[in-house]
Amino acid sequence: MDSYPIYLDYHATTPVDLRIADRILETMTATFGNASSIDHHYGDQAAKAVKKARKQIAQLVHAAPKDIIFTSGATESINLVIQGQVPKYTDWHPPRLIVSPVEHKAVLDTCKALEDNGRVEIEWLKVDRQARIDLEHLEHLCSQGADLLCLMAANNEVGNIYPLQTIGQIAQNHSVPWFCDGSQAVGKIPINFSDWGITYLAISGHKLYAPKGIGALVIRPRYSLHSLLYGGGQEREIRPGTLNTPGIVGLGEACALRYQEMEEDESRIAQNRDRLQSLLAENIPNLIVNGDLNHRLAGNLHISIPHIPNSAIIARVRHQLAISTGAACSSGTPAPSHVLRAMQLPEPEIDGALRISLGKFTTETEIDRAASILVEAIAKLNQLLN
Repeated sequence: MDSYPIYLDYHATTPVDLRIADRILETMTATFGNASSIDHHYGDQAAKAVKKARKQIAQLVHAAPKDIIFTSGATESINLVIQGQVPKYTDWHPPRLIVSPVEHKAVLDTCKALEDNGRVEIEWLKVDRQARIDLEHLEHLCSQGADLLCLMAANNEVGNIYPLQTIGQIAQNHSVPWFCDGSQAVGKIPINFSDWGITYLAISGHKLYAPKGIGALVIRPRYSLHSLLYGGGQEREIRPGTLNTPGIVGLGEACALRYQEMEEDESRIAQNRDRLQSLLAENIPNLIVNGDLNHRLAGNLHISIPHIPNSAIIARVRHQLAISTGAACSSGTPAPSHVLRAMQLPEPEIDGALRISLGKFTTETEIDRAASILVEAIAKLNQLLN
């Protein structure tokens, strides 16, 4: 791997932990049965593996195994909740959604599609220049009543960790169901689904060292969703289709490992992040660190270098470093980050923004090397552009 660029894009996706990969391979080749085939040993083995994974996920997020349904990932979970919460036909007044403007694009695009079709009304939360939520405004909107609150656990660009217990209390006080996109948070910070007032929680496997294409949706008891698909009774008739047993096993194993190792791993990741931040701040003039620096994911370092286009930096370092200009879901579009827009950052800071994200496999040697590469590249661009 020495010839590969240093990987610092863990918010986009994580490499699969080799211990998890071994369990997935075993499930694909040995215990390969259909978990719904209850008439023979192979089906029984698969069903037991799925049952174990539910318990492992439930343990990590403090939920009951029966609260968990499996999906293909966070985007499907998001659509299941937002579209499944809104009936096809409503009376004179459409359902009211309260939405954070710094949510993942999968949330925003789903909400906006429903709004464009006249199926919902959206009330937008206020955020400040650090992407922090205005809790008084949240309280005010919830007090007026709403059919769903969409507010993530941790931001996928600037890394903010939101005050989940406070948000949950506000939502519960006003009987507003709360959908929490936990994609970037689960496995990195403690989550207590049962006690924090979360109604729906989305989990994405490939953000916590499990494979892509597997996720989970945790649903509070006594809540139900309209299914978007037909064709089977799997997953409480909310999400039909043959269960992806290898992926489910991988997600379960990933959650079990995060439960055991999260605290130690995240502490070390934060130390590496702080070292990288210090090295860059000492050697790059005018560098700005974005987001809520007191409440952010351990692996997140979101910076702006005004008056140096981020595209120019990426072009210069891409053969040595894997970093990004923003969320992976938006990387194919030229529009500036909606998160930075909502924060009302000046154009030079938006144009010079970079998202650097570390993970459990990032080494100190890679941190030092990455800092040198970025400092050198930006110094050369400064000479060329100024």
